[in-house]
Amino acid sequence: MNIILFGPPGAGKGTQADNIAKKFTLHKVSTGDLLREEIGKNTNLGVDVRSILDKGALVSDDIINNLIMKILSDKKFFNRLIFDGYPRNLNQAKNLDLLVKKYNQKISCVLSLNVDRESVIKRILGRQICTNCGLIFNENFKPSTNKNHPCHPKFLTKRSDDNEKTIIDRFETYLNKTLPLLDFYKEQNLLHQINGKAEIDHIFEEIQGIIASLEAWHYKSYLYK
Repeated sequence: MNIILFGPPGAGKGTQADNIAKKFTLHKVSTGDLLREEIGKNTNLGVDVRSILDKGALVSDDIINNLIMKILSDKKFFNRLIFDGYPRNLNQAKNLDLLVKKYNQKISCVLSLNVDRESVIKRILGRQICTNCGLIFNENFKPSTNKNHPCHPKFLTKRSDDNEKTIIDRFETYLNKTLPLLDFYKEQNLLHQINGKAEIDHIFEEIQGIIASLEAWHYKSYLYK
């Protein structure tokens, strides 16, 4: 089973992708993580990517597509992927279709977490990351979690691109370039839309129900072949 997870910046895609990966034994493919890895290594690509992200723009399709191809060509991830942050535009979506066919795989479903701009801004401005353990917290949601965190407060920081102007730019980019992909996948009967403003646990329960229904359908289809 390969799953695509959509949603604007701050919609909680990373959290839900982690939950799905753990529950259904999938490998999470986050383009953000892949790119941040390049930034962390301070490679030439990483330096270019940092400049692009700081401007609120998107990294070129060629760079992203090549990273995705490496993952899909790895046999240990065969039909066991959840894509978080990819595809971001129609060109990438068409490229993904070609790649999954090339490696004899398929997309099982597309999940879209829907969140409005004001909620996105509030969520991201309150986001904090522990540079020691990697956990993500939010000043606006369950702040007690921050206080109970075992690492020293000095490790809590914010991403350089987590500022209001960049957030708005990224949200508008999502609306203009990524949101139209919902129609692309709706035509393929793969799209499932979810209220991304609901509680995290409630969202995950809804996602589990969708995936369970798909698994049941595939099982019945297998039996009656």
